[in-house]
Amino acid sequence: MLERDVAPGVHRLGHANVNCYLIEGDGDQLTLVDAGLPAFWPLLGRALRELGRRPDALAALVLTHAHFDHLGVARRLQDRYGVPVSGHEKEHDLARHPYRYAHENVRGIYPLRYPRAVPILGAMTKAGALTVKGVTGVASFEGGSVLEVPGRPRVVFSPGHTFGHCALHLPDRDALLSGDALVTLDPYTARTGPRIVAGAATADSAMALRSLDALAATQARTVLPGHGEPWHGGAAAAASEARAAGPA
Repeated sequence: MLERDVAPGVHRLGHANVNCYLIEGDGDQLTLVDAGLPAFWPLLGRALRELGRRPDALAALVLTHAHFDHLGVARRLQDRYGVPVSGHEKEHDLARHPYRYAHENVRGIYPLRYPRAVPILGAMTKAGALTVKGVTGVASFEGGSVLEVPGRPRVVFSPGHTFGHCALHLPDRDALLSGDALVTLDPYTARTGPRIVAGAATADSAMALRSLDALAATQARTVLPGHGEPWHGGAAAAASEARAAGPA
């Protein structure tokens, strides 16, 4: 599903409870933020056509982090269209091995404890969550840098969910692409509203809660998460609600 202009010149592609975003730059070029799951591939093609773009309009793929559900079509974009992929240096090993990620809690207990999450996890599995290929040749960026890709997002280092997680701030559009540093749907609990992701997939919840300060400091009005609906009540309010919700 393509949702156009969730922020000016930013379009949301949601599938199987995972969000990716297309950022318009000058001219026809686009940046793709995160790469969903494998079943995202035909949806991306349809979205590009709906926007009047060809695949060669994809100038860059930027990863907020390299968990399997944000890496699904990255290898295919590299191999078929030569799309350059970038992410924080601490995500490169995970990008090569997207199932070798640190997490605090045993994943298997979550479907038992939170049965409402079972359909969410089932949809992700159906969309190819168990068949994601790793990628190599990922270029590095650092927190605080402005990326020379369409939209020129500023990197907000926000570790905790993964150790190299980065959000992307678009000051000229008053928007923050928060990745999984702050979501409005936790796939492991089915809880909604601003929060960090459960310990089933978060490396360090205490670190993730501290990173909310960096997200709040952007003062962005719109927060665009990796899971769940956009939040238009401001990054500071979202961070406050996420702190109050705490870890799961």
